[in-house]
Amino acid sequence: MGIGFYIVMAAQFFSALADNALLIAAIAILQQNGAPVEQIPLLKFFFTISYVLLASYVGAFADSMPKWKVMLISNSIKIVGCGAMFFGLHPLAAYAIVGLGAAAYSPAKYGILTELLPPAKLVVANGWIEGLTVGAIILGTLLGGALVAPQFTQWILGFDLPLLDTGLDTGSEITIAIIAVLYVIAALFNAYVPDTGVDHKPLKSNPLYLIHEFSHCVKLLWRDKLGQISLAVTTLFWGAGATLQFIVLDWAEVNLNLGLSQATSLQGVVAVGVAIGSVLAASFITLRRSVRVIPLGIAMGLVINVMIFVHDIYIAMALMVIVGGLAGFFVVPMNALLQHRGHVLMGAGHSIAVQNFNENLSILAMTGLYALLLKFGLSVNLVVVLFGLFVASTMYLVKLRHAANQREYDAVSQLEDRTGH
Repeated sequence: MGIGFYIVMAAQFFSALADNALLIAAIAILQQNGAPVEQIPLLKFFFTISYVLLASYVGAFADSMPKWKVMLISNSIKIVGCGAMFFGLHPLAAYAIVGLGAAAYSPAKYGILTELLPPAKLVVANGWIEGLTVGAIILGTLLGGALVAPQFTQWILGFDLPLLDTGLDTGSEITIAIIAVLYVIAALFNAYVPDTGVDHKPLKSNPLYLIHEFSHCVKLLWRDKLGQISLAVTTLFWGAGATLQFIVLDWAEVNLNLGLSQATSLQGVVAVGVAIGSVLAASFITLRRSVRVIPLGIAMGLVINVMIFVHDIYIAMALMVIVGGLAGFFVVPMNALLQHRGHVLMGAGHSIAVQNFNENLSILAMTGLYALLLKFGLSVNLVVVLFGLFVASTMYLVKLRHAANQREYDAVSQLEDRTGH
């Protein structure tokens, strides 16, 4: 893959590690402040709103300069958001600033893959980036859970270092300071990402032109026979995945009697399954075979319904690995196919911006709906059933659409059939 690819992976790992640890820290702060329960899923809502509102601009921004510079600027915005939370800004507002950095970061981190690598290696590269991102989710979630645990706070505040006054007097301050160090490490890696030498398009100063251009790109990708299928799958996956992240926390509290610190371990277990599925997909699935994994999305939705019958922690962990494995195995090939079609049709940065717009619009809708259901007092088990059936039925409709497209024209046969190893 080349050293540049691995530097990108390292930068992505530490940045995602910090994002997920900060999410748990923000949840803990909301709980400590007695915030309404529906504010917790709204953290994801505020994080992702920048992906939607700025979608017309971040793709053009990512394509206007070397990707390493975009990643460094974006990661610096995340550091500002982390610092704002440290100094007492409301977690929803502070995490929204972090989301602004993430929205600008994403087109660069994915777009650089198509600049560094040939199409045959995109599935493998996505397996790497999804695997490492999932690893960051696992460790970030577990790290966040450990940092907000009362035992850790008591232990760290018990230290008395002579001649050194850190000025950190609360558990929240210590947690956020540690997370800020992770963002700084990511920034150091960003600075060493190589310039790929790809020509860059000057950023247009007219915002209306950028909106028009972005609108054209959205239509172009949704009209493409393979683009629309892969975009529909990844849009559903990321919306469902973000919502499931919060459902698991509430379900663990109700069905397994676990607190926030312990429940984060189940999120980590889901991520382990995603990592396993991602690695397997990268090893065995080519671009041409990518659409064959759609039935696994249907299966994932049906398996989620089993959660309502589980009250044992070990059975719950096994079930979470299965759910994560199915998710990882079907989303990695779809992601690679979407990147390939987007790169061919409109360029890397614009393509990822379109992808982010749709996927995060789905996250906004599904996490917002989940917050609304909580406000109306629906039980978490009923929400789990509705959620699982929605995922399964939507994936089935996507499967039918792909079959209809193939009857018109066999676009799949034009794709490469090599794994890239």
